[in-house]
Amino acid sequence: MTAYVALIRAVNVGGTGKLTKEELKAIGEACGFEQARTFINSGNLLFTSDLAESIVRKRVEDRLTHHFGKPMPAFVRTARELAEAVRMNPFGDDKPSRVMAHYIDEVPTQAMIDEARDVAGERLALGPRLIYVSYGDGIGKTKLKLPAVKRGTARNMNSVKRMADLLAEME
Repeated sequence: MTAYVALIRAVNVGGTGKLTKEELKAIGEACGFEQARTFINSGNLLFTSDLAESIVRKRVEDRLTHHFGKPMPAFVRTARELAEAVRMNPFGDDKPSRVMAHYIDEVPTQAMIDEARDVAGERLALGPRLIYVSYGDGIGKTKLKLPAVKRGTARNMNSVKRMADLLAEME
């Protein structure tokens, strides 16, 4: 069994739709996943499955499409990948609440960071299927534009660490 998290984009936090923790857990159960649970009310579904990541993602996205009536992306990662994201965080000198892991589908490249605009004190770094951004003065004040993460989803490092710990317990 592999422990996974599906990070759902743009729900509940000023996003495109409302999805309660109960509804998200029910989606995980309807997909046939085991130990389905959520973490905070912002689109984080934790579960275990013997299925490959690509199949897991398709099942989640199909259920989300049915729920919302339009396609909704999910970014699926394993327990190992979340633990790696925590371990590799290059901005451990900043508050974890100010460091975001922006999850994307592509393998991140330096070109993605180079196309960032309006950088004013933020620090950026490549990670495993993610781009780290340290928002030193807080994300609420940033003017940063990072086109590579526009279709992705982000979680702060406090949340990533907690989900990594929960997933480790589920394996």
